[in-house]
Amino acid sequence: MKRRSIRKKLSSFQIIMIGFLAVIFIGAFLLSLPISARTGRWTSFSDALFTSASAVCVTGLVVRDTAVYWSVFGQTVILFLIQTGGLGIVTVAAFIATVSGRKISLRERSTLQESISAHQVGGIVRLTGFIFKAAFSAELIGAVIMLPAFYGSFGVSGIWMSVFHSVSAFCNAGFDIMGGRTGEFSSLTFFKGNLWVVIPVCLLIMFGGIGFLTWDDFAANRFHFKRYRMQTKAILTVTAVLIIIPAAIFFFSDFSQYGLRERICLSIFQAVTPRSAGFNTADIGSMTSAGRAMMIVLMLIGGAPGSTAGGIKTTTIAVLAANITAVIRRRKNPMLFFRRLEDQAVKSAAALLIMYLFMTFAGAFIISLLDGLPFSPCFFETSSAIGTVGLTLGITTSIGSVSRLILIALMFFGRVGGLTLMHAAVNSNGMEVAQRPVEKINVG
Repeated sequence: MKRRSIRKKLSSFQIIMIGFLAVIFIGAFLLSLPISARTGRWTSFSDALFTSASAVCVTGLVVRDTAVYWSVFGQTVILFLIQTGGLGIVTVAAFIATVSGRKISLRERSTLQESISAHQVGGIVRLTGFIFKAAFSAELIGAVIMLPAFYGSFGVSGIWMSVFHSVSAFCNAGFDIMGGRTGEFSSLTFFKGNLWVVIPVCLLIMFGGIGFLTWDDFAANRFHFKRYRMQTKAILTVTAVLIIIPAAIFFFSDFSQYGLRERICLSIFQAVTPRSAGFNTADIGSMTSAGRAMMIVLMLIGGAPGSTAGGIKTTTIAVLAANITAVIRRRKNPMLFFRRLEDQAVKSAAALLIMYLFMTFAGAFIISLLDGLPFSPCFFETSSAIGTVGLTLGITTSIGSVSRLILIALMFFGRVGGLTLMHAAVNSNGMEVAQRPVEKINVG
């Protein structure tokens, strides 16, 4: 009875937050066990906690090379955490309950709705089943396509590598197990010109990053763009823009030392991966300042709501762009695809942008102060953490324990979502009815 009453007092947002925290600490315990490390020794809880948080938050920042340090058992635990974190704790729990034949209560359906950013409670259980079928199908197809490349280069172990990288790419995690064969923290640089790896990984990242509701819309309407929901149209439009323009910038500002084929592959890959994936096929440290600045912007934007990606989300950028257009044209309401946007959507978008920028800047400032590092690489690292990306300039392994906790907090914030954490912290039971007097204030 007590457990039920406690559950009733918790809001959907608080349940989501507690679920993520529980899985992170369970993962940290499993990774700290001797069986998880190749050395057969206990791993410090600090390293295990950071790795678990990074996996559950599908970030990819690591303090230990995944292939070199962790055993097959440890890598399996990491992969399970990635899959659980990518699909969502509540989504996984609901799917298990459905498969076992247990009925999903209305309250649980409401929590599930918040977890995957669905528009309504109706049909939420069907949508959960669709998510799992689509996710596992995409991961299986990706693993099969990449298998010849991995098997040809690494033999039998290439089977496990193709599966691991397919799941990691679809969940936008950025974890790799290439370090033991191509050098520590090498990511996918070994395959920078291999289309049988680069293209599948790019497609898996995009499929995972456009959101579960976008898949559902596409499954219902196929290629009839006009029939899509406004949100789907905004996601696909912003995603296309954020691939084409950055790819062109990377092509002309970086990678001039490579041949045309490799240069195109590198440019497209680096335009896709910063939006929450974390893989890299090029040495980020050797990229130009303009290239790294572009990557920070992409990391902060991230993918779509209700997806495996982090960031402030593509829909937030679409709403802000629509609001800017409305202000310039002196329209009363911002519009997207001939539909008026709600005032609450504009307020939420502005609040998210300010929160993400403030936390990213504050985190970088504190890490720079504590560890005596230049601000620029610290800002890149905190942008990567809060965007749940995993790209790094190499400072994660050298920072202190307090700085690691800051990165963990940013990863958690980026994966669970700023609005979810706000609503979990401030559990308002009623809406404000009375309105205060209005007074004008000049802006700009």
